[in-house]
Amino acid sequence: MKELFLTLVTPMVNHPEEVRINPVEQGNTIVIEVHVAPSDMGKVIGRRGSRAQAMRKIMRAYANQLHRRVVVDIVD
Repeated sequence: MKELFLTLVTPMVNHPEEVRINPVEQGNTIVIEVHVAPSDMGKVIGRRGSRAQAMRKIMRAYANQLHRRVVVDIVD
């Protein structure tokens, strides 16, 4: 799951070396903490949160196949 999320986020940012994905399992739920450079935060979130919403949908679809729940948290 971490690799999939890295594949989604890395092409969006100017500083791919600063992208950190931290999946935390809490029971049946996986919380994915996304850390990016402050200058890349807007690119990852997108206008009105459109990119963040799209990434959440993709991750939710993937997690459903694993019978898990996923929460994506973009951390500043």
